[in-house]
Amino acid sequence: MEFAQAAQPVPAPDEVLVKVEAFAPNRGETFLLEAPEPGLLPGKDVAGLVVQAAADGSGPPVGTRVVGHPPRGGWAEYASVATGSIAVLPDELTTVQAAALPLAGITALRLLRAAGTVTGRRVLLTGASGGVGHYVTELAAAAGAEVTAVTATAERGARLRELGAAAVVHGVDEAEGPFEVVLESTGGSALGAALARLVPGGTLVWFGQAGRTPATVDFFDLLAGPENAVIRHFHYAGAPYGRDLVTLVRLAAGGRLHPEIGRTADWSRAAEVLVDLRERRIRGKAVLTIGAAR
Repeated sequence: MEFAQAAQPVPAPDEVLVKVEAFAPNRGETFLLEAPEPGLLPGKDVAGLVVQAAADGSGPPVGTRVVGHPPRGGWAEYASVATGSIAVLPDELTTVQAAALPLAGITALRLLRAAGTVTGRRVLLTGASGGVGHYVTELAAAAGAEVTAVTATAERGARLRELGAAAVVHGVDEAEGPFEVVLESTGGSALGAALARLVPGGTLVWFGQAGRTPATVDFFDLLAGPENAVIRHFHYAGAPYGRDLVTLVRLAAGGRLHPEIGRTADWSRAAEVLVDLRERRIRGKAVLTIGAAR
């Protein structure tokens, strides 16, 4: 990866121009760099200062600190963001904290909505030590779920317990079910093993394949497992994102949601951070800063 000069974006009438102070790359975005399409401008999680208000009169005025979730172009000094996909930042949140909220936080909120009521239910969460996993653990536990989190290391497990996990295991085969809900994001053999730990009629929400190994499920194995189990495919995307960002900002500012930032660095170290993020050497989120993030 190398820096390149690109034209400053020209906002659409319903977009603000944000001077980016902090952005958070996501692990999935690093895979786009393997065979980048011409003109690729990654970046979905940004926080900074509005320097040009939306021409249609929507959104905040110049000088407002915001967090935003654009579809592209966030790994830059300036980003255009639709006013329907931003939230104003209170003084209680820094732009570094805010940049860690969008994709992972929106995914966590929408994932739990897809799972249905979790209060009083047993929930198994795989891939729990990533950005989404930390948010899901804290949100689900706060909602009254009994969360079993699957993570590779004891250190990461300790933090998940602090966020409310009732149990932490280092493999799906160690999880003591059954569970009403499984949230699965690793793929490979984990999906079948997690599915087998559902109660009859339970739901598995499949929201990722972080291990990049296709999931394997044998129909006949299911006959010995939970009857009438439901597998639901999930993808978080669907603008606008503003309402969910407002919720995340409110929870974080009130101390009810804690962005788990494993590394903060100047954007000049982007290549190093992206490699470490891809290789899972960073717990939670990585945030890169441009200038003096506030």
